[in-house]
Amino acid sequence: MRTYAIGDIHGHLAKLRGAHALIAADRAACGDQEAPIVHVGDLVDRGPESAGVIDYLMSGQTRGEDWIVLRGNHDRMFLGFLDDPFTEDHLLSSEVSYLNPRVGGEATLESYGIADAFSRPLAEIASELGAIPRAHRDWLASQPAYFTRGETIFVHAGLRPGIPLEDQVEDDLLWIRKPFLTDPRDHGALVVHGHTNIEAATHYGNRLNLDSGAGYGRPLSTVVIEGRDAWLLTPEGRAELPRG
Repeated sequence: MRTYAIGDIHGHLAKLRGAHALIAADRAACGDQEAPIVHVGDLVDRGPESAGVIDYLMSGQTRGEDWIVLRGNHDRMFLGFLDDPFTEDHLLSSEVSYLNPRVGGEATLESYGIADAFSRPLAEIASELGAIPRAHRDWLASQPAYFTRGETIFVHAGLRPGIPLEDQVEDDLLWIRKPFLTDPRDHGALVVHGHTNIEAATHYGNRLNLDSGAGYGRPLSTVVIEGRDAWLLTPEGRAELPRG
């Protein structure tokens, strides 16, 4: 069973288009036009084209592409800000706000034409949020927190170890690091995730981290998964990701 997956996009539309081009080339090479593409969340923030990323993915699903788009913690923060810009996500560090450049919300609003959000009064920004299409808000809110297929679980951040999938809570699915990242146990399936940026996509045996730091100027990782084996897609073709 073959599945394609793409890591944290963070507002980089050109990188997303490039990822889909790599998948198209692999489809042509292996003859599989049916395998779905899973995007593991964090569509928005930090990069310059969050609005364009959402529009691109919405349009693909509308024309019938088998694209699964998961919600990440940045997507949840964006939706929360739109609902109430005066209240932060309860898991965001108290040292920063959603609009802080370290988080990247200012760049997301900029992509919708709302400029200099971090340096202006919050009440002023709140009055301009109507510039963000309701269709974008509704679509983003409707995306699932996880997806299962074959021997894989796709989720943005990870799982709370030892808890059945149906009992997992959204806070963990979208935000968890420890103890998930340090737990060597098998989770019943290969967990494919992003959220914690590393230098390159890495297969740890029980999990596969795809967040290679596209939001920080590094590449957007794109992989093909068959069973529990995975390959990074490159312009030269597949590069095996050995199980660590």
